[in-house]
Amino acid sequence: MGPRVTGVRTAFVTGGSRGIGRACAVALGAAGHRVAFCYASDHDGAKETQAAIERAGGDGLAIQTDVADPAAVDRAFGEIEDALGPVELLVNNAGIAADGLVVRMTDEQWDTVLRTNLTGAFHTIRRATPKMMRARFGRIVNVSSVSGQTGQAGQANYAAAKAGLVGLTRSVARELASRGVTCNAVAPGPIVTAMTEALPDDWRAWATATVPAGRLGDPDEVAAVVTFLCSDPAGYVTGALVPVDGGLGMGH
Repeated sequence: MGPRVTGVRTAFVTGGSRGIGRACAVALGAAGHRVAFCYASDHDGAKETQAAIERAGGDGLAIQTDVADPAAVDRAFGEIEDALGPVELLVNNAGIAADGLVVRMTDEQWDTVLRTNLTGAFHTIRRATPKMMRARFGRIVNVSSVSGQTGQAGQANYAAAKAGLVGLTRSVARELASRGVTCNAVAPGPIVTAMTEALPDDWRAWATATVPAGRLGDPDEVAAVVTFLCSDPAGYVTGALVPVDGGLGMGH
């Protein structure tokens, strides 16, 4: 259920109502942490995540938040701080897709994806880091994607945001390393989530044939890596981009 922790921490997972975000929230709860998570609009999914955290032996706090709105992020952090204490473990997983070929992509498709997937992570990091710096402890993990390194036809906005997360991750890692705060990214490949379930069967066939491991990944496999990067023993790992992609991105 994840590495043993030397202290109970307060974790905040964005985009936690399903998929990778839910798996991360549950894994962090199972590792003994207090877990808050936010979601945009999926109330039923949020209830399921909270129940799953409790089944794993943790305490969960669900907050409806738009990470693209800095005022909403500030309110969410205030609620978490009041209920659980300062955020020590931050997992930026919130993400949306609005696919389309570049020639037909609208400004709204571009802006909404960048605002949630990249700027949202900037908002949470900016809000979390002052207290992490004062405590001289913090773990930040940003969920990127293999497409951020390889590109993906029809997803210029999504791939650009996920690539941007890598630059954000490494800049924050350099700024905060001396304060005991690490910042890393994970890059999942094709993972079985609601987002991939909505894709056509020929995409799933392509992914299965292309991934060296010969299968799609499971959200729990991403969550295991995230949980390690959030652990006390991971203190010497910072600025890393860890692939969880069955070998799809090798060489990138």
